[in-house]
Amino acid sequence: MSRETRYVVGIDLGTTNTVISYVDTQAETPEVRALAVPQVVAPGQIDTRESLPSFLYLAAGPELSDGALDLPWTAGRKHCVGAFAREQSSKVPTRVVSSAKSWLCHSGVDRTSPLLPWQAPEDVQRISPLDASARYLEHVRDAWNDAMTGDDQPGLEQQDVLLTVPASFDAVARELTMKAAQRAGLQHVTLLEEPQAAFYAWLAHQGEGWRNKLEVGDVVLVCDIGGGTTDFSLITVKDAGGDLELERVAVGDHILLGGDNMDLALAVTLAEALGEQHKLDPWQTRSLWHACRRAKEDLFADAELEKAPVTILGRGSKVIGGSIKAELSRSTLERVVAGGFFPDCAFEERPARQRRAGLAELGLPYATDAAVTRHLAKFVGEYAGEAEGRMPTAVLYNGGVMKAQALRARVTAALGSWGDAPRELDSESLDLAVSHGAAYYGQVRRGKGIRIRGGISRSYYIGIESAMPAVPGLPAPLKAVCVVPFGMEEGTEADVPDKEFGMIVGEDVEFRFLSSTHRKDDGIGTVIERWDEGEIEELVPVTTAMDAGEGEDQGEGATTTPGEGATTVPVKLHSRVTEVGTLDLSLRSRDGRSWKLEYYVRDAPGG
Repeated sequence: MSRETRYVVGIDLGTTNTVISYVDTQAETPEVRALAVPQVVAPGQIDTRESLPSFLYLAAGPELSDGALDLPWTAGRKHCVGAFAREQSSKVPTRVVSSAKSWLCHSGVDRTSPLLPWQAPEDVQRISPLDASARYLEHVRDAWNDAMTGDDQPGLEQQDVLLTVPASFDAVARELTMKAAQRAGLQHVTLLEEPQAAFYAWLAHQGEGWRNKLEVGDVVLVCDIGGGTTDFSLITVKDAGGDLELERVAVGDHILLGGDNMDLALAVTLAEALGEQHKLDPWQTRSLWHACRRAKEDLFADAELEKAPVTILGRGSKVIGGSIKAELSRSTLERVVAGGFFPDCAFEERPARQRRAGLAELGLPYATDAAVTRHLAKFVGEYAGEAEGRMPTAVLYNGGVMKAQALRARVTAALGSWGDAPRELDSESLDLAVSHGAAYYGQVRRGKGIRIRGGISRSYYIGIESAMPAVPGLPAPLKAVCVVPFGMEEGTEADVPDKEFGMIVGEDVEFRFLSSTHRKDDGIGTVIERWDEGEIEELVPVTTAMDAGEGEDQGEGATTTPGEGATTVPVKLHSRVTEVGTLDLSLRSRDGRSWKLEYYVRDAPGG
C-alpha cells in the first residue's frame, strides 16, 4: 500500500446490524478489537452496544421532546440510527427505514431516489437507499471520531477502511456503497466481500493453528445468511510448494433471501391465526413483521423458551384503541422457519420457478423459492466442478440467521445427505466475524497474515456493436468482449490482444458493460456473440462523449460518418484492475492518443 495509517478499520454494513472493528498497528501486540457504538436506546437515553442496528427512525415534530435524540457529538436531530430506531419499527413502521441494503442492490428501482420508508404516507419525508446507507456510516464515523480521535490522530475519514458487501452484489450496488462511504467523508475505502471477511475472521481466530484444521484437498463452503441475503462461496486448500494455500474458486448468485423473509413468513402465519377477530390493516401487518423478528431472535437465543410474546399497537403513531397481543410458539417457529426455509431436499432438486403475474406490486425482488437448501443444492451442483468435482468437506457459517444452532444443523444435515457430512469450522462470533475479518484483512494487505487468492469473482465484458447493415426496427446485435477474466488480480493489467475496435468521438454514446459469474474460462479478449439467458447480465452503461482533442486531427484510420459530426477512431483496449477495484479501461489509438473509462468491479479482496 502506498500509505499506512495507524488504524485499519473493518466495517460490516449489514442489512440488520452495522459493526465496526479495528487493529491498532502501533500496539505492541496488534489484535482485532470491536468498537462499542453509542446510540439512542430510548428517548433521552444513550448506551453503547457492540453493534448498531441498521434502522433509521425519521421522527415527526410533535412525537418527541427536544433533545430526545441527541448524541454526544450532535444535538437537535429529528432522526436517529440504532437500537431506538429498531424499537420504533414495530410501533411506527411507516417512519422507520429498514433493509436499506436490500434496496441498495435492487436494480428495478432508482436507488438514489427517495423511496424509504417503503409505502410510507405522503406526510413522511422519504430518503433514498443511498442516503440511508450514508447515514449509518455517518453514525459510525462520528462514534469513531468521538472515541478514537486525539490531537495527533486524524479521524475515520483519514484511516484505511475495509467496507464489506455481499459477494453477489452487482457493480452498481458496489459503486453505490462506495458513494455512501464518500458521502460519509471516508476517503480511503476498499470493498471486501462478506464471506471472505468471515473466513479471514476464522483465520485470525485460529492463528497458525488453522493449518491443523485444514489440509490439501479440503473444500470449504462459506454459508452466509444475514437479514437480507444468502451468499455462498467455495474456498479450496491447495499445495503451494509444500505449504498450504487458500483460493476462493466460486461465488454464488445474488439471492435476496434471509431473516427478513423469515420474519415476514412468521407475521403472515400469526396474522392468519388472529383471523377475523383481529383483522390487521397494512400498517399493523408491517408492525407485526418487525415484532416477529424480536420474538424469533428470543426463541432461537433461549432453547428453554417455549413461547415469546408479540404485541401489535393500535393504529397510528400513538396507541389508539389498545393493542393486540399474540404469541409465537417454538413449534410454529420450527415449522415455518426450519421446515419452510431449510427443508430436506435431494441433491438434484433446484429452486422452483414460480409462474409470475403480468403485473406485480413494486417492492424488493425476493427469491421466489424460499428454500435455502434448494438454492444451496444448485450452487454446489453448479460449482463443484470448480473444486475438481469435490463436495464441501468443511463449512463455515456466518450471518445473523445462522446463529441459530437448529438452522446450522439443518444445513449440515442437507450437505451430509448429498455426500460425506462436512465438519463445521467454529466461528468466534457470528455477529462480529465480518467486521473482524475485514480489519484482519487490512493487516493482510500490509503483508501480515494469510491471504486468500481469488481475484475478481466474475468475468466482465464490454459490449461491441456488430458491424452489419441497418435493419428497420432491429438494433444492431451486441457482442461481448471479455476485458476482465474471472480471477484477475487487483493491481494487474493486460492488453486485449489482436483486436481493434471503432470508437465514436464527438457525441454522446453509451459504453455497455456486462458481467457473468458462470463463464469462468473466458480469457481476456474472448468475443462472445450469443449467450443463454442468465449466463451474462448487462450492467448500468457509462454514457459520455469522447473528445477527439483540441487542435488534433482525426488521427490515423479515423473516419467521419457522412452528414454527422461524429468520428470513428480505431482503438485497442487495455485493462487494469486497481488496488481498490476500479476497472481502468484504456482505449488507445494508432497515433498514441488514449482515453480512459472507469468502472467499479471490486467484489473480492484479490490475490
